[in-house]
Amino acid sequence: MSSYGIIVEPTPDGGYGAWCPDLLGCVALGDTVEETISEMRDAIQFHLDGMREEGLPIPVPTTVAASVEAA
Repeated sequence: MSSYGIIVEPTPDGGYGAWCPDLLGCVALGDTVEETISEMRDAIQFHLDGMREEGLPIPVPTTVAASVEAA
């Protein structure tokens, strides 16, 4: 099992969008952060399943996420 980093951002309409830097085109939307993360989990699984069916190589996760505090 691999762990892919995702980015969750607010959308202009009040919801949230997420994307995975290691999986181009893999995105999800939700009304809350929690819903968006859940949708993204499903999107990643769907994306990887499709890559496997097409015989494409599965990218190794390389994204490193960190929070940095600034004054």
